Amino acid sequence: MPETGVSRAQHADISNATAGPDTGAGPAPTAAARRTALLVTLVLGGLTALPPLSMDMYLPALPAVTDALHAPAATVQLTLTACLAGMALGQVVVGPMSDRWGRRRPLLLGMAVYVLATAICVFAPTAELLIGFRLLQGLAGAAGIVIARAVVRDMYDGVEMAKFFSTLMLISGVAPIVAPLIGGQVLRFTDWRGIFAVLTVVGVVLTLVVWKWLHETLPPEERHTGGIGEALRTMRGLLGDRVFTGYMIAGSLAFAALFAYVSASPFVVQEIYGASPQTFSLLFGINSIGLITVGQINGRLLVGRISLDKALGFGLGVIVLAALALLLMTSGVFGEVGLVPVAAGLFVLMSAMGLAMPNTNAQALMRTKHAAGSASALLGTSSFLIGAVASPLVGIAGEETAVPMAVVQVVCAVGAMVCFLGLCRPWQRQS
Repeated sequence: MPETGVSRAQHADISNATAGPDTGAGPAPTAAARRTALLVTLVLGGLTALPPLSMDMYLPALPAVTDALHAPAATVQLTLTACLAGMALGQVVVGPMSDRWGRRRPLLLGMAVYVLATAICVFAPTAELLIGFRLLQGLAGAAGIVIARAVVRDMYDGVEMAKFFSTLMLISGVAPIVAPLIGGQVLRFTDWRGIFAVLTVVGVVLTLVVWKWLHETLPPEERHTGGIGEALRTMRGLLGDRVFTGYMIAGSLAFAALFAYVSASPFVVQEIYGASPQTFSLLFGINSIGLITVGQINGRLLVGRISLDKALGFGLGVIVLAALALLLMTSGVFGEVGLVPVAAGLFVLMSAMGLAMPNTNAQALMRTKHAAGSASALLGTSSFLIGAVASPLVGIAGEETAVPMAVVQVVCAVGAMVCFLGLCRPWQRQS
């Protein structure tokens, strides 16, 4: 398979093209550099959009899958957990692979397997087999997640890396908006299997785009030559960094609070509050718009003006308050509340993720230039494993109450804040 190299000069051109006019560094970017930067941004955005696309397009169909496969809601929710766990475990393998063999080849292999696994999901006859195929889908799809972050680390540093993560959030954030809407519309014309057929086509297109336009970003001289032992030692060294571990766990717990919403909201909105799949898709899209908007405020207005730690701390604080408000509402402290107040609380919680998610990634990866693939794998694996644990807990009390969702969100949000303050200790460092 041909491997196209990217020179240091090209990296500098791309960085200058995405830095914006206020950096005061380097010459003005050429038109070719701007086009290259835009193309790289779109490709990496597509890769980071694949996980929410795989998850969220399927969400409106969860009640339908429960009926079609004659399985309880808790079992069907495991199809989400399996995909999430697969994405977590796959990153542990793909991250070190990309540090050793470069970014392109592991990514293309993973995308090819993702397409095959998604196509198999179309024909799953039972919930148990669907869970297995979703696990394989997640294992393969992990390549896009971990390598996209590693490519960003290859190309950017410092404030520019934080800005680029916020830009990726804008692009990948479109997926949660359109995915449930597309899924809801697909269900108007076919059943839940049609959703996996659409995802198969998306995977094929993205694989072709990566093959044609995403060049190699890790030069051969910077690759690790060791085997599994070296990869494990590298990861052990990363985990030994208290500050890196603090950002990793804080970001993972924030992601778990978000995924508790993702996993429970189809049943909360549709079964408890009686909304249609289309209404659920609309509310989900509005929440995603909030996340994108705050992410862009972070990248375009806050980064470079205030420290990343201050923005991160504020975001985590808002998540804690929103989760507590949801717990009070769903547990009946304010009496019987309708869909609108609960939806408002979820909107605030989701929007604050636009401050938490890009800044935890940027702060953690700033410390790991020497092993971006392994660091990205640890960040992703931690997030997806903790999210996979949170997912089944939201349905532990059945489909008639939203209290478990709120409890999980409160525990995760408070835990994220404790890790941020206790391990990262931002007052001791310059951001």
